Amino acid sequence: MQPDAKNDDLIRSARFRAEREEGWRRLEQLVAQAEKSGMAALGYDDAVALASLYRQAMNSLSVARSISMDKALLDYLEALCARAYLVVYAPQESVTGVLQRLFTHGIPQAVRRSTTALIIGFLAMVLGGFVGFMLYQQDTSWFFTFVPSGLSDGRVPGASEAYLRSTLFEDGGRDGERLGTFATFLFSHNTRIAIFIFALGIFATLPSFVLTFYNGLILGAFYAMFHEAGLGYELFGWLSIHGVTELSAICLAAAGGAQLGLAVILPGNMTRREALRERGRDAVKLVILAGLMLIAAAIIEGFLRQLVQTTQMRLLIGWGIGAAWLAWLLLAGRDTVGQDT
Repeated sequence: MQPDAKNDDLIRSARFRAEREEGWRRLEQLVAQAEKSGMAALGYDDAVALASLYRQAMNSLSVARSISMDKALLDYLEALCARAYLVVYAPQESVTGVLQRLFTHGIPQAVRRSTTALIIGFLAMVLGGFVGFMLYQQDTSWFFTFVPSGLSDGRVPGASEAYLRSTLFEDGGRDGERLGTFATFLFSHNTRIAIFIFALGIFATLPSFVLTFYNGLILGAFYAMFHEAGLGYELFGWLSIHGVTELSAICLAAAGGAQLGLAVILPGNMTRREALRERGRDAVKLVILAGLMLIAAAIIEGFLRQLVQTTQMRLLIGWGIGAAWLAWLLLAGRDTVGQDT
């Protein structure tokens, strides 16, 4: 470029900047304020000015590109317009707002859209429990096939009624610290199971169903053993205080996995990739709900179940909490059609 032409460009850029720089500086101030405190912090006049100045800056950028302004000016305008675009058009919802919408609309709506997957998850658990109970009735040795030795803790066929009762009602001298450790262990253990069940769902749903079914087998065999000792009602209460939440969480994780599996085997009019993306949104919300319920179940199992020593209270607490979960999932998020997260 000739020296005279270069000087002309510099003069033109300087004049161009001088005529518009005041608006750019004002836009930069408003953008910085919105980035720091959100659009809600801007008054009405400032919000109107922000939109107007953003349009002017975009026009300036277009002109600057067309008449070949100097690179420094172009870089400045491009950066300013990009920041202003994000402030004006990007979602301005806070993290708190996103979480609120997730729990008030996203999760309940996802549960209500997942009827088939939920049936698969809960059916796997119920069938497993029924089969485990019936097989134990035929031959008690099935108990040792289904139940890992570390899980039984002496609660095995042939154990005395007095010992079995003591595992349901005696706190074993647990203090607060040990209860907290126990709750942490239970949460970690149950979370691993739920994540494993969810992840297996991608393989056409079947492995997720089988693992949930196996958990039902363990439950059914345990119940059959206590029923045989005349403690079926007491075990039902012992399980209810935490199991209504915990077992539902495992079934929800299985339902989340089933959503992925159904997307693979029954994509409908969509491609499998599109079906996975569509169903995956609800699947993730189901597993978030399962995680939330497992946290609650671990707290209940680690503390309340050890501190509440009557079957009636255990039933009341367990099924009362279950009713609260159900009411939330059935009733929340119905005020705004289609609002979701």
